[in-house]
Amino acid sequence: MPRPTRLIRRHGRFALDRDTAIRATPGAQGAARLLRTLLRPATGLPLPLHEDGRVVFALDDRLVGLGDEGYALTVNEHAVVLRAATRHGLAHGVQTIRQLVSPTALGSRPVSGVDWALPGVDVRDAPRLPWRGVMLDVARHFQPVAVLRRFIDLMAVHKLNVLHLHLTDDQGWRMPVPRHPRLTSVGGWRAESMGDGVPHGGSYTRAELAGLVSYADERGVRIVPEIEMPGHARAALAAYPHLGNFPRRRLPVWTRWGVSDAVFGVDDAVLEFCRDVLDEVVDVFPGPHVHLGGDECPTSEWESSPGAARRVRVEALAGPHELHGWFLRAMADHVVGRGRVPVSWEPIGDPRAVVMPWRDAADARTAMDLGHDVVMAPHRSTYLDYPQSADPDEPAGQPGLVVTAQDVYHLPMPDGVLGAQCALWTEYVPTAHHLERLAYPRLAALADTLWAQRPSWTDFTERMRAHTGRLSALSVPLSRKEDDARSPVPPC
Repeated sequence: MPRPTRLIRRHGRFALDRDTAIRATPGAQGAARLLRTLLRPATGLPLPLHEDGRVVFALDDRLVGLGDEGYALTVNEHAVVLRAATRHGLAHGVQTIRQLVSPTALGSRPVSGVDWALPGVDVRDAPRLPWRGVMLDVARHFQPVAVLRRFIDLMAVHKLNVLHLHLTDDQGWRMPVPRHPRLTSVGGWRAESMGDGVPHGGSYTRAELAGLVSYADERGVRIVPEIEMPGHARAALAAYPHLGNFPRRRLPVWTRWGVSDAVFGVDDAVLEFCRDVLDEVVDVFPGPHVHLGGDECPTSEWESSPGAARRVRVEALAGPHELHGWFLRAMADHVVGRGRVPVSWEPIGDPRAVVMPWRDAADARTAMDLGHDVVMAPHRSTYLDYPQSADPDEPAGQPGLVVTAQDVYHLPMPDGVLGAQCALWTEYVPTAHHLERLAYPRLAALADTLWAQRPSWTDFTERMRAHTGRLSALSVPLSRKEDDARSPVPPC
């Protein structure tokens, strides 16, 4: 899971034992270490690097037709050979090797009395689409780095390759910016959540985020950071009131769900502040994309702000409603100047920005007609904060809609889009257990429909019988219905 492009079963099997060693060509040592790290907890196998190893990992730029993330894997009774053109291709191949072993090999506790082996196979595999992502909101409910690392591990099992981190919002600011320390010391904490009387907060250090980037990269996952602007800014305004439209006003970090009317002001000091933040973001996150947010921005404050009125006159805008696009285009210019690609939830009047249509799938065509690259994120098909069933044991979620694994699998995918991603907003998701319970099996459905060359819901549901056993071995919380559906059928 996801379904390989081509998998042919061969006779025989390759036994894994304490004498099994890995031979890694230059540049492939990281993939060898990854396999050892992932298999050793359950199997106890040392899998050392050795020049005579019969498990061979190789970077091979002559491998044609498999792109930046594809790989070729051959297993017979004599050897295991994994080849890819890139480190990320090798990382995806490592996950396939894991899934070819018994599901118990995926666990975190030692398992005894098992003869570990790989079935004979010939695999050539590459994804259908380059953007296969998940947006995780750590602003509404903060999650420590250990939770994010496990989330990345589970993404990597499914060959999902983009973790979009929603780092700031009205309810909390998690991104450290040395020049503006109150963003985390003040903006990172709220007094309560929806009247519960329980303070909540937290933030990351630069070292934690840099370490997370490296951890993800080793597993074939890149991180797209998001700093919301010009709306969803209440936490930043609590830290620095002068950034707002009414500088003398003092506001606490927003303690309610929904959207605060408080938005950034539009004077030069605010723009300079946002550039400072984005400079720190591009220094910490080396990936090509930086998300600027840009959604759900009320304009009521701009309509009554003298500073906003001045900016409208200076920029010759039609009115305060045009400040939204003007602000985001200014920030997109800065991101492009730093060698990155801006991302926004909606078109901003700059075709260099990647757009993630979330309100309606039909908005994708409008964005593409305007020249934008598009990543699909329609809420009716991809928002995982909605419950995935109407069952009584379903955990609490965003009211008003049910999004099933089948909805995710059949999300609208117009020709020409980069890919798609699910979103896990966390107003109703306070714990890591709850987070994973909402994520799976729906993220397995996303992974399969975006990777497989010819997605098939029927085929997916058949393979999920075996894959549910892997999720259980990984201690992913599942509904009783899903847990009961586990099949003893081996994974290959």
